[in-house]
Amino acid sequence: MNAADFIITSTYQEIAGSKDRPGQYESHTAFTLPGVYRVVSDINLFNPKFNIAAPGADQSAYFPYTEGLKRHTSFHPAIEELLYTKQDNNEHIGFLADRKKPIIFSMARLDIVKNISGLTEWFGKNKRLRSLVNLVIVVDFSNPSKSKEREEMAEIKKMHALIEKYELKGQIRWIAAQNDGNCNGELYCCIADSKGAFVQPAIYEAFGLTVIEAMNCGLPTFATNEGGPAEIIVDGVSGFHIDPNNGDESSDKIANFFEKCRDD
Repeated sequence: MNAADFIITSTYQEIAGSKDRPGQYESHTAFTLPGVYRVVSDINLFNPKFNIAAPGADQSAYFPYTEGLKRHTSFHPAIEELLYTKQDNNEHIGFLADRKKPIIFSMARLDIVKNISGLTEWFGKNKRLRSLVNLVIVVDFSNPSKSKEREEMAEIKKMHALIEKYELKGQIRWIAAQNDGNCNGELYCCIADSKGAFVQPAIYEAFGLTVIEAMNCGLPTFATNEGGPAEIIVDGVSGFHIDPNNGDESSDKIANFFEKCRDD
């Protein structure tokens, strides 16, 4: 990186971190061969060659759910099937017994850092939250035999164990990853129609594209305070920060929001 003339990052915290956490590049050291290139210890984080260019969401797919004329309504039958039919298949498992409840929704890879199993456990342990909302997660697979990665296989097995442990059937829907951006955008909008919210619980998130997508669609958004979402969201104004290392506090924050919405 020291040899580069121009470096683009998606957030400031990637470069220099925050008051509580070092940046991603602060502990990196550049080594090289003597006589070929000078050896430089560490990276000059405040060199002007660092530039921030935040990614954005595709405006043709992710837009406010209230813009009815732009909605991709042709996906509604497929989304209805994804969310609410009771039969398990390769596309989805679990079901939502009370479809009148709002939905909290998350979409990510199923690995440890994305913390989807953590969100599922928060939901399982918080009876007040479970009384208020359903949980829908969109991840790659629900069958560990389809994965080629040990970490993902372990997380899939953990998810199944959590669903059994907390008896979540009837309150959770586990959907396989969808590859059509327009369908995903309409899924966000349908969750917004349900008066639901988006939750991004990652232990660390470099940027948080799904956070941008959810906010574009008008979904109230709860996102990790570790990484990029801390820059994207102004807590209590444009969304809510949650602590991925404190599940009780985070799930209570989500429950408090839905209680207030119900009472208002």
